[in-house]
Amino acid sequence: MKRLFAYPYILWMGIFIVVPLLLVVYYSVTATGPDGNTVFTFDHFRRFFAPITPGMDQPLRERIFVSVALRSIRLALQSTGICLLLGYPVAYIMTRKEYSEKSVLLFMLLVPMWMNFLLRTYAWLTILERNGLVNQLLTRLGLPMIDILYTDAAVLLGMVYNFLPFMILPIYTSLKKMDPRLIEAAQDLGAGGVSVFMRVVFPLSLPGVISGITMVFMPGAATFIISNLLGGQQYFLLGNLVEMQFLNVGDWHFGSAIAVIMMLLMVASMVILSLFDKGENQGRSTII
Repeated sequence: MKRLFAYPYILWMGIFIVVPLLLVVYYSVTATGPDGNTVFTFDHFRRFFAPITPGMDQPLRERIFVSVALRSIRLALQSTGICLLLGYPVAYIMTRKEYSEKSVLLFMLLVPMWMNFLLRTYAWLTILERNGLVNQLLTRLGLPMIDILYTDAAVLLGMVYNFLPFMILPIYTSLKKMDPRLIEAAQDLGAGGVSVFMRVVFPLSLPGVISGITMVFMPGAATFIISNLLGGQQYFLLGNLVEMQFLNVGDWHFGSAIAVIMMLLMVASMVILSLFDKGENQGRSTII
C-alpha cells in the first residue's frame, strides 16, 4: 500500500527531473552536422576547455570560459567561507540558554526569505549605487564615496546576503539537537570553554556545517541573477554563460555542455563533502 503512495512522486520526479537532465546531457554530446543530421560529438566540451594562447583565431568570448568557471568557483568559495564565519557564531548564540532573544533573531533571518529573491537583489542596487544609501551615509560622515556596484565585491555581498540563512539554519538545527549532557560531561572532566567547543561542540555540529556549505556553495557557483544585477554584464559567472547560450546566442548544445560541467562540479563537491562527513562521523563515534 505504501508503494502506491510513492508512485505519483516517482512519476513527478521522472517527468520534471530525470527527463530534463537526460535532455541536457543529450544536447551536450550532440550537434547538427553539415547534412542536417544529428551527430554525437564532444566538441562542445573541447570548446569550453580550449587553451588560451596568443594569436588564436577564436573570438574573445570563446577564450574566457575556463576563467569564468574559476571566477565562479572563487566567488562561491569566498561567499561560503564568509557565510560560515558569520553564520556559525549566530547559530551558536541562538542555541545558548542565556540568550532570550533567539526567537526574534530567528524571525529576522526568516523574514527576508519570504520575499522574492529578485526583489532582495534589486534592493541592493539602490543601496550600493552612486547616490545610494551607503554613499549618502559616507558623505554625511565626511568620507569619500565608493564605487562598489558592478564589481566582484558587490556580487560577493549579494551572495552572502542571500545565502547566509542557508548556512545559519542547518548549523542551528544541528546545535539544537546536541545533547547538553555531553558538554556537562566534558566540563566535569576539566575541559575549558575552548576545549569543549573544539572537541565536543564543533565536531558534533559538523553535519550542519557540511549541509550549510553545500547549500551555499552550489547556488553560489550557479547563480546568474546576482551577477547580472550587481556585477553588470562584465562579471559573468557560469550561470550567466548558460543563460546567454540558451536565450541570446541560441546555442543549446554548448549551453547544455556548460550545464553538464556545472552539474559535474556540484556532484564532485557533494562527494568530497560526503567523504569528509563520513570521516568525521567515524571519528565522533570513536570518541563517544
